[in-house]
Amino acid sequence: MTDHQDTGATDLSGRTVLLAGATSAAGLAVTRALRSAGAQVIATGRSTERLQDLAAAGAQIEVADATSLAEMTALAARLGQLDAVVPLVGGWRGGGGLAGQSDEDFAALLPALEAVRATSRAFDAALQASDAGRFAIVSSTAVARPLAGGANYAAVKAASEAWARAVAQGFAKAARESGEPLRAASIVFRAKTLAPETLATRIVALWDADATDLNDRLIDLD
Repeated sequence: MTDHQDTGATDLSGRTVLLAGATSAAGLAVTRALRSAGAQVIATGRSTERLQDLAAAGAQIEVADATSLAEMTALAARLGQLDAVVPLVGGWRGGGGLAGQSDEDFAALLPALEAVRATSRAFDAALQASDAGRFAIVSSTAVARPLAGGANYAAVKAASEAWARAVAQGFAKAARESGEPLRAASIVFRAKTLAPETLATRIVALWDADATDLNDRLIDLD
């Protein structure tokens, strides 16, 4: 289901959100919005230097590779309680029609999927332990209408969406088997051209709805 409804910001005092691979305009916008709502933000990146803007915005910074399961697992063990994980590793390469979809470009795009896989696996237990766990990824409208010149990109985004939906099924299955209400939700955001402030608003609003209304939801940012 695609959701176009706008929701307002909420009070996120007491919530802890991990932004993995956050050294981008989107990472900074989301950090600022979450901090304004009262959340604690933990931002990861590969270098201390690139994380400085996030630290200035109020985030706790951690030098860690979001695509590495080992590094994310170690971080999960160190952090403990957590209410949300948002992998923000991205990038674009394309053009040249189908013949121009090089192996080099595909390899350069793969870290986005690798970050989705690593973070969801490493923090699965923490998100399910939260009373309102959220896992959210950023995808693209290219998945719905892939073009030859963007086949590599659309394929990686489609795989990321499939993985996020599997996370959603895992959350639902665990809740069902435990006889407990569903409290964790996995969400896919899609955009044609990502507007950082729009993404930030929608991430803050993830706690305005119950997990049962959000899990396995596709939210159109456009």
